[in-house]
Amino acid sequence: MRKIFLLATALLGAMQLMAQQPATMIMKLANGAVVRTGVNEVEKITFADTLYNVNSSGYRILEADELCWPDDRLLPHFLPPAPSIRSLDMNTAKLSDEERVMFCTLQGIVNRTRPRILLYNHNEEPQTTWPSAHSLRTTPVSPSSPYTLVKGFKDEIRGLVLYSNARTNHYSNLAVTIAGLDRLLPVTAEIRAKLVANGMDFPVVEDLTSLTMSNAMGVYQYLYDNYWSRCNHRLLISERPNIPYVHDIGAACGSACVWLDPRAANERLLLDKMLKDMTPGRDFVLGWYPEERSGVGEATKYGLSTVPADFFENTTVYTAVDKPIRISPVPKRSKLENKVYAAVYISDGDNIQYCQHAMAKIFEQSGRGKMAMNWTISPALADFSPMMLNYYYRKATTSDCFVSGPSGLGYAMPYDAHNARYYASATSSKIITPYTQLTQRYLEKAGLRVITIWDDVSTAQRMVYAENCPYLYGLTINDWERQSGRLTAKVQSNWLPITVQYPCYANSVDVVTDFFNRDIKKFKGTEPMFVTGQVTVWDVGPDKLIALSDKLAALSPGNVRIVRADHWFSYYNEAHHLPFNITMLQDMEITSSPVKTNVKYAANGSPSQDFMWVSKTTDGTGWVQLDFKEPYQISRYVVRHAEAAGLDPELNSRDFTVETSLDGETWTTAGTYTNNTAPVTEAAITPVEARYVRVNVTNGGTDGYVRIGDIEVYGAH
Repeated sequence: MRKIFLLATALLGAMQLMAQQPATMIMKLANGAVVRTGVNEVEKITFADTLYNVNSSGYRILEADELCWPDDRLLPHFLPPAPSIRSLDMNTAKLSDEERVMFCTLQGIVNRTRPRILLYNHNEEPQTTWPSAHSLRTTPVSPSSPYTLVKGFKDEIRGLVLYSNARTNHYSNLAVTIAGLDRLLPVTAEIRAKLVANGMDFPVVEDLTSLTMSNAMGVYQYLYDNYWSRCNHRLLISERPNIPYVHDIGAACGSACVWLDPRAANERLLLDKMLKDMTPGRDFVLGWYPEERSGVGEATKYGLSTVPADFFENTTVYTAVDKPIRISPVPKRSKLENKVYAAVYISDGDNIQYCQHAMAKIFEQSGRGKMAMNWTISPALADFSPMMLNYYYRKATTSDCFVSGPSGLGYAMPYDAHNARYYASATSSKIITPYTQLTQRYLEKAGLRVITIWDDVSTAQRMVYAENCPYLYGLTINDWERQSGRLTAKVQSNWLPITVQYPCYANSVDVVTDFFNRDIKKFKGTEPMFVTGQVTVWDVGPDKLIALSDKLAALSPGNVRIVRADHWFSYYNEAHHLPFNITMLQDMEITSSPVKTNVKYAANGSPSQDFMWVSKTTDGTGWVQLDFKEPYQISRYVVRHAEAAGLDPELNSRDFTVETSLDGETWTTAGTYTNNTAPVTEAAITPVEARYVRVNVTNGGTDGYVRIGDIEVYGAH
């Protein structure tokens, strides 16, 4: 049932109360009572003492500093999109760059109250792709009269920021920043005339036309001196002034929008002032930079990641469809043999605009599904557009494996091989620790077990990943052949392999074949061999990549296996006598107490609700037993509960034990848990030889059912 809340308290206090809650839940005051509810169940919020600030639909108009923004989310919570959303194709409407800036800013201001505007900018994928994936119903605005869209929401706009780009187009970014803070529209004199012609004579609240700065440094220094203290410091927009795509989320959040070049000393110093005010492990930069490595590297220096997104559209709409990620089950793998195991990664998935546009087309190529392919994708989509991740999971075959791009949550560059410099200290963990902690949360949320790192990590940095990212199966680093000799694979903390992409960013299948053959030609068949590399998606999509299968087979007939990245690291660890997730083995047998769902769901690699083990009875008890068919040295286990699938924490198992056995008759307790409230239970134990592992629940969720999202057991020979 959808819920309407009447709040008699001041808005800001209520929002602060909400911000203290977990990401999937919020708290509100309804008639004096504290009520806990899922954010997607909230239909409308009204405020008894603030009726002066309610729009024509009865929604309280939110200001930029009044958003519900918990510390554990990249983006604020928004109400679910309205039943019908007004859409405008800005290309068909033939809008100028400055007009697009104005419309995207309008979108952010309106949508922070409730998403009601969707804009088409890029038009690379079919327009129906993402609205359909998010179950949105849109009502188009005629491209011949685009200003009717503004008129429909004129009561939510306080006035105008008047600017001119005659001296430099950086004034667009300054105007957007001010507009988001004060619910204004950024307009030039020409756009203002069009508004007036359409019956909207808004007052000019801020007039920037008398300013005389003529370059980026002057404009953004003015922004910093006069507006930075009012901006939120959780999100910094770095975007070219004539590219308005992410202005909606910037305006919604009251974020500063800049385009500073770290290669220029004075611009770098100003950017550094802003980055220093941001909090590592929570805040991030959205957009892009005048130059890749200097920009990403500068943010990395301060423990911050960059989410590349210069052409990402409609964030304020898609983030509002806040659904759990439906992680696909992981196929079981066969026994390790003395074969060559190869894995190939497809580049550029860290850029969420690629995930939204180009990937949507490339993923439809007929070659996909015919060979194991590892698709980099951004874990940030878990907040930016959960349904976008679900779209790819739904379309994926068992040959498609999703992995994180560089170098976790957003693009960070601990080491720049091209310029031979560390942006994050090679010897200190201070900078990289909060970044890896943030990465761990979003890897698990998005279901990504492997990270491709640009370009390398030091010993200290490897330790930080191992300490803070237990969800990982492995890391890959890039060998650009700029060093003397090849980079070498390493293992951190006796469990986390760091392997080398050799080649990285290859522009043809022949390049990959040539690099792989440098190792394959030495294969003797007496022990497993492992090769891995990366291709650039712009040159080698699925239809070209499938040729690799025949080319590698020709190098060593019958000996080469091209596999998913999660399987590759599983084989790698087993071959090197390291712990690996033995629930991935195809010979494992699962038995359990009576169950409503398929018994295999207890350990299939997905904690999602659609693939969850659920007891048949409601007496709060149930058990699952895993038989690995031979003994392993068990050193770690993980149990994911109902909350890990996005369900209510009250449904987590409360009391349970984890037990091991060699013969299935005599059991040893590895862990006992009472009054559990955590979504995930994981423990490293003193290695014990065992063939069987059993999870025995004696007190399940509050409704009496026992739910197990997923069990993982790590063992070694």
